[in-house]
Amino acid sequence: MTAVSPTPFEIAVPDEVLDDLYKRLANTRFPASIEGGGWSYGTDVGYLQRLVDYWRTDFNWREAERRLNDLPQYRARIQDVDLHFVHVPGKGPAPTPLLFVHGWPGSFSEVSKIIGPLTDPAAHGGDPENSFSVVAPSLPGFGFSSDIGRPGMNPGTMAEILAELMTDVLGYSEFVGQGGDWGSTVLTRLAHAHPDLVTGLHLNYSSVQPSMIDAAPLSAAEQQYLSANQEWSAREGAYNSLQSTKPQSLAVALNDSPAGLAAWLVEKYRSWSDCNGDVESSFSSDELLTQVMIYWVTQSIGSSSRLYAERAREGWTFPPGEIIDVPTAYARFPAEIRRPPAEWLERMFRLERFTDMPRGGHFAALEVPDLLVADLREFQNQLRGNEQ
Repeated sequence: MTAVSPTPFEIAVPDEVLDDLYKRLANTRFPASIEGGGWSYGTDVGYLQRLVDYWRTDFNWREAERRLNDLPQYRARIQDVDLHFVHVPGKGPAPTPLLFVHGWPGSFSEVSKIIGPLTDPAAHGGDPENSFSVVAPSLPGFGFSSDIGRPGMNPGTMAEILAELMTDVLGYSEFVGQGGDWGSTVLTRLAHAHPDLVTGLHLNYSSVQPSMIDAAPLSAAEQQYLSANQEWSAREGAYNSLQSTKPQSLAVALNDSPAGLAAWLVEKYRSWSDCNGDVESSFSSDELLTQVMIYWVTQSIGSSSRLYAERAREGWTFPPGEIIDVPTAYARFPAEIRRPPAEWLERMFRLERFTDMPRGGHFAALEVPDLLVADLREFQNQLRGNEQ
């Protein structure tokens, strides 16, 4: 296969896009609030009104854009996708290539707090032996990666695109993968299809289901885990059902209303983080709005949400009797929406490290970057010990 040369990329949102945004924000028609409802029916309207007012009058997108552009970004044409990614080579004697993959409703920018300590540990009080060369793509249909505009962009297809990015485009013969949410799913598929490329998996979420054909009976911890998942889905899973079935109907509303988009996304940051109900105790308003803006300015809420439907339509299941024979580490955060026990993960992975974290939730790289970096370094040392 002919290697594709990446092209440097910078974010430069046209002024007219911002002008249109501010008009839409000023003309937002908020629903009536529910007395005593708070966040129990979805996004709290009072909070949303304050956030939209800040967004319209004080949030500085150009400053956020400048910070994002501090990350060296590129695009490369792979399988009909103009794939956007960050790439920072490590500073150290033998940097470990690391593929960091985000999920929904996140973005490539989740890497911003961890990329410095990972690529240049000596500059952040660490050991240069623990350096990584970090690649952080925007998944196809997310952010500044293009959408193919047709069915078929499922986790398996995304895995092949990212494998091509790492090998044919960037020249890495092997690498470690790190991901939560969709990043975990895509990396799991990549390691299943190409175990020769993936020297280690570091996951902080897993929604892949093992085959139970001829499998050992469920432990008490596994039964409790599955019961907790069912309870959570009944309480919090409406977004998943909608995006798995009718994402395009939802996209019409969210792609047209920035306030609606913020309501849909920010509620997830509150519900899925270790914030005890105060979302801005885990993420600043600027951090939240930067994530929302990435979806708004690229008009990618529809294509990103469609991944849920593409997964459902693909129907991939874990092959009976197989595990992913790649050394795997799992970081389990206390406020994560799924918290599998080790024995559940061992049905699918060669689990060599399992860490119960003291704090943090679904967006670990943004919320608790120090813990994620430390666990990645420990896993890196463990992998190197395996090689000796």
